[in-house]
Amino acid sequence: MTKELCDAAKWQELIEIMSRLRGENGCPWDKEQDHMSLKRYLVEETYEVVDAIDRKNDVDFCDELGDLLLQVVFHAQIAAEEGRFTIDDVVSGISQKMIRRHPHIFGEAKAEDSAQVLSMWEAIKAQERATDGKKSEKRGLMKINQNLPALMTAQKVQDKAARVGFDWPDISGPEAKLQEEIRELQAAKTQEEKLDELGDVLFATVNLARFLNVDAEEALRHTVKKFVSRFEYIEQHMEEAGLQWGEASLEELDQLWDEAKGKGL
Repeated sequence: MTKELCDAAKWQELIEIMSRLRGENGCPWDKEQDHMSLKRYLVEETYEVVDAIDRKNDVDFCDELGDLLLQVVFHAQIAAEEGRFTIDDVVSGISQKMIRRHPHIFGEAKAEDSAQVLSMWEAIKAQERATDGKKSEKRGLMKINQNLPALMTAQKVQDKAARVGFDWPDISGPEAKLQEEIRELQAAKTQEEKLDELGDVLFATVNLARFLNVDAEEALRHTVKKFVSRFEYIEQHMEEAGLQWGEASLEELDQLWDEAKGKGL
């Protein structure tokens, strides 16, 4: 590995810094933390990285990746203090996993496209589960992390089902299914029925997104940002005109919205 990719001294320095922060004469705040108290920071730093990617800001991207890496080292340090595993175990584990799950690169297997790679990945994971000594923990194909955002979870379970052949043959299937679910939502009477049917509409929408090769979570995030940008445009023009909310008609607000849209916001 080249010096540009990895400087062992810099890596070791980070590990030693965290060890010192958690040490006898270390930082009181750092010493008080445990895995549970750090969960929120791990999630927050992950989204900070995503935000920097969206903004295409390399300075912030580099900085936020460092913050996220710190969280990994922090958790590993706590585990090491408790005699459970070390950061070396973390790095070694992921390295071996990548080699094991890419036999078409590090072994004799063949994969012609991404679909074959993903299918092979699932097969290898299933084999790992069958031999990892945890057979008592039945872990089927749909055993997933329930803490993921709902849209991301929906796309993940649909991807998993598709990899084993449980999928529509073409995009006409999910298109028709979405229309069917919308009709059922329109026919819903009770609040419970509306909740159920709206969930079906969202799930069907995610399935359509998958066939369009669009990340549903990213698509909604993009639309929310677009809405906020246009709304802020309206808000700014109302302030400049000395207007309060409720003083402008819906037609005036729509006109400002169209102006914002015309400006590419």
